[in-house]
Amino acid sequence: MSAIDLIIFDCDGVLVDTEEASSRAMAEAIALLGQALPWQEVHRRFTGMMLADIVTAIEQDIGRSVPPDWLATFRRMATHAFAAGVEPVAGVPELLADLGVDCCVASNGPREKMAITLGAAGLLAFFEPRMFSAYDVARGKPAPDLFLHAAAARKAVPQRCLVIEDSAAGLAAASAAGMHAAWYCPGDLPDRAGTHRLRAMAEVPGLLTRLGAG
Repeated sequence: MSAIDLIIFDCDGVLVDTEEASSRAMAEAIALLGQALPWQEVHRRFTGMMLADIVTAIEQDIGRSVPPDWLATFRRMATHAFAAGVEPVAGVPELLADLGVDCCVASNGPREKMAITLGAAGLLAFFEPRMFSAYDVARGKPAPDLFLHAAAARKAVPQRCLVIEDSAAGLAAASAAGMHAAWYCPGDLPDRAGTHRLRAMAEVPGLLTRLGAG
């Protein structure tokens, strides 16, 4: 018998390859404030954070509040980038088509953004009734609230949930929720203690087998 009743996927960087587009849009929006940051630095600093926390960090950097319309400007830029076309992460469509375990998506981003990116990548049909946003709970990642909310909605106990994440904030949230955590990282970074490493989505069924055997 499987030890996992529910897989909770992060969205950006795990299901859909949007993180470069998002970071580039954020870097362009920050440049409007007179602050030049390479998109790679934006990606390193802000991936996995809630937008409100990103705004706080930017305001600390520039020493003033962002203009009232700045967030709307960034959202328009990001939405345009996403709608222009994003791809599913390699192996995700094949995995979802033959998963055999209940799954959902839980993101620090708003549900509207998930609908745009998952739709552009051809994945919305898998998740449309099972999308959970940090905007629905008191605290986003790295707090456990979002993952606990998703598990409760899917009637799964936390100890029988597997979270697949690509960010430190998401992995911390999974740990705080008492869930199994898998770090999707196809690159050459060293492993993280306390997490299962996934270098490809094709490794997920094997991980489920190992968790069931344990």
